[in-house]
Amino acid sequence: MAARSRRRSHREASRLRLAAITAVLIGLVLVSLRLLPGSPFESTAAAEWGSASSEDRGKDLTDRKTRSAPPSPSPSPEPEPLPFEAKSLNLKIEGWYAWSVLDRRTGEIIGSDNMAETSTTASLIKSWIVADYLRLSADAGQTPSDAKLADLTKIIRDSDNVRTQTVYEEIDTTASIRRLISTCDLTDSKVSEDRGWSRTQLSPRDVARLGNCIVDGRAAGPTWTKWLLNEMRLVRGAGDFGIRKAFPTAEAKKIAIKNGWVDREQEQEIHVNCLAIGDTWTMGVMLRYDIDKGYEYGMANCQKITKALQTPTL
Repeated sequence: MAARSRRRSHREASRLRLAAITAVLIGLVLVSLRLLPGSPFESTAAAEWGSASSEDRGKDLTDRKTRSAPPSPSPSPEPEPLPFEAKSLNLKIEGWYAWSVLDRRTGEIIGSDNMAETSTTASLIKSWIVADYLRLSADAGQTPSDAKLADLTKIIRDSDNVRTQTVYEEIDTTASIRRLISTCDLTDSKVSEDRGWSRTQLSPRDVARLGNCIVDGRAAGPTWTKWLLNEMRLVRGAGDFGIRKAFPTAEAKKIAIKNGWVDREQEQEIHVNCLAIGDTWTMGVMLRYDIDKGYEYGMANCQKITKALQTPTL
């Protein structure tokens, strides 16, 4: 009897241990199901702790992409339009005239149908002569004296012919004009062999290119470009006419110019030429007409042509 009682007690203890182990295993399974995302037994706490909603997961993915992706570049602003527009002119100007404008930002050139035709430059070419002298001096490691700089100022601001001739000879006369054509990528212009700087042949298109060559530093070089442009803004007296006169005074002061005017007895013509350099553009205007009309006729018409080409403002 005692032996049977002990066996029953042993079996009962074994059942209890098995039941306890089973209960523990079931509990672990239930806990796992409650923590498993998507399970029907998933608890609110588990959802909050162990898994985000699809909306939250998408937001988290977007946030990670935003943090890792480089910032998008801001769109470039549209460039300001040129103050000129291409158009045919009917200004009832007697004689020959042509014009050209170069967009310094793009290199695009607009102009009259005859903008590739040439005429003599007269004093306009002095802008190159001074630029060439300054660049050659810097390339040789030399700095012009104060007296020489004063001479160059007189050439640009006051169009002094005697000083121009001296400098022209110092830079080897026609060799300088050949450097102009090659340095500034001119396509229409011609050297006037043994006839002097005033007889150099440029087209309005090449005048605009010369202006661009000055402002971008090729003509005078990095040391002297700023100085030359400042002198060209200070042109005064009889040489201050033409293109920049078509602009309001405040804007005109910023425009660098060099003009030319001469009576050609041989041809019985007057030649008037205008070069101007603005913030984003360069411009050339050239005229030839009967000698009896005087300088003022061409000077006024250079301004008139510029005014007619300007983009209307509201």
